[in-house]
Amino acid sequence: MSTNQHGPVGVDPDDVPGESGEGVPDARQRRTILITVCIALMAVIASVSGLNVAQPDLAVAFDASQSTILWIINIYTLGLAALLLPLGAVGDRLGRKPVLVAGLVVFGLASAAAGLAPSAEVMLVARLFSGVGAAMIMPITLAVITSTFPEEERGRAIGVWTGVAGGGGVLGMFLSAALVDVANWRWLFVLPLVLGAVALVMTLRSVPDSRERSGHGFDVGGALASVVAVVGLIFVLQEAPERGWTAPVTLLALLVGVIAAAGFVAWELRRPEGALLDVRLFGERALAGGSITLLVVFGVQAGIFVVLFPFLQAVLGWSGLLSTLALMPMAVLMMLASGLAPQLAGRIGARATMATGILLAGAGLALMAGIVSVDGGYLSVLPGMLAMGLGMGLAMTPSTEAITGALPRERQGVASALNDVTREFGTALGVALLGALLSAGYRGAIDDRLAGVPEGPADIARGGVANAVEAANGAGPYARELIRAGRESFVDGWQNAMWAGTVVMAALFLYVLVRGPRRPARTVASAERPAGPDAAELVASTERVDATTA
Repeated sequence: MSTNQHGPVGVDPDDVPGESGEGVPDARQRRTILITVCIALMAVIASVSGLNVAQPDLAVAFDASQSTILWIINIYTLGLAALLLPLGAVGDRLGRKPVLVAGLVVFGLASAAAGLAPSAEVMLVARLFSGVGAAMIMPITLAVITSTFPEEERGRAIGVWTGVAGGGGVLGMFLSAALVDVANWRWLFVLPLVLGAVALVMTLRSVPDSRERSGHGFDVGGALASVVAVVGLIFVLQEAPERGWTAPVTLLALLVGVIAAAGFVAWELRRPEGALLDVRLFGERALAGGSITLLVVFGVQAGIFVVLFPFLQAVLGWSGLLSTLALMPMAVLMMLASGLAPQLAGRIGARATMATGILLAGAGLALMAGIVSVDGGYLSVLPGMLAMGLGMGLAMTPSTEAITGALPRERQGVASALNDVTREFGTALGVALLGALLSAGYRGAIDDRLAGVPEGPADIARGGVANAVEAANGAGPYARELIRAGRESFVDGWQNAMWAGTVVMAALFLYVLVRGPRRPARTVASAERPAGPDAAELVASTERVDATTA
């Protein structure tokens, strides 16, 4: 840990209760801190996934179109992703605890407003501010871990955080579906509100404050460019499947996003000191390998959920609650594997652990592509789901450690935000691409199965498997044929998406074998720095060597 004659740099000793040793909270407090930040993270994750189970209810309540409902869901993610990097940097400068507290307050108030919203317009504004609060919370939760836990415990703590981030979405969907079934959609906001309130109380009582002193001004230009770039690119990924990839608004957003991203890189390269994000670090194994792995893994995970839900609901005819429950084995295994990954990485290395996880996840995709069938039902996809859960859990934790370990202590808020931005981009990319492959495969397969079906019901069935089931209600003698055609065509589209995901995972496996981190990352927060300019230069040189070999 960085120290001077007064104690840890960037940490006020008076703000750190229950310390054991110099500037390090004792074991009991560290457990409380970990529980606190995971509860805060769970509140954010639950809000990402919760509204997906209530789309029909929202449409009826607000008399809103499907496009408006999608915006109510997506504007939260858009605000969250756009502000992660700037607000992560603000947390490093102003103090992680006050930013976390402010984020929980904003998030809680916005969640309450959303639950009481009388109109779609009010709901949109409330969801946007929920995303702003979430952007203050999410990077700080991980930054608190990396700046508080000693090196020997940091990997396990990050594993717990990663497990909550990866599997918490499924748990949030399950609880949300249960609330919708027993009450109504407004109760969906009780869960994140309660979690946020608990996290706020625990943060005020137990989380130490830490901030990093910088001799450089805040990178306003980089922050603005990053916001525009993320908004443009995420907008394209969210809206292109609905509006069309060649629609004018899609192309304009893509152009703005690409120009802003290029401008961000150029700006950061011209600002070697005090940059929001030193893009040169992506030339190192650890940061590049961790980022690419998380991008792909979360993309595939999100794409899997896009495929699984209609399979369970429209093909198998299950309820939303039962469908979400069916995903729990995958989520639980993912969370357990995330916790075990640091121990495995300590024995065989980060690169081997990541590669093993990617290989298992790819095998799971191949299993789901190869043995899925309408008649096989849930059991035809369960083995692949379990392999996916185990593999993703093993890959995510060392990837997260690689990212946070590549940036110095004073940039841990930015490191955590980069980790989160990568996840959000991966999720949006996976939903857009695997969803598009599923739809294309369905449309290409159903025409041959509709021979002899009247044109009206056949046109409806071409819209998707749920449309085919709905059209069957008024199709008389053609009902069974329509349902069968829709379900079998969906499975064909499923296989297209799963095989594409398998190819992507195979490419990622080869990349990690060649360019993955060679050993577990060591963050600057764990390095004891002697005082004096010569010693500081020695430590800086050592860190540069460590970063190169990592």
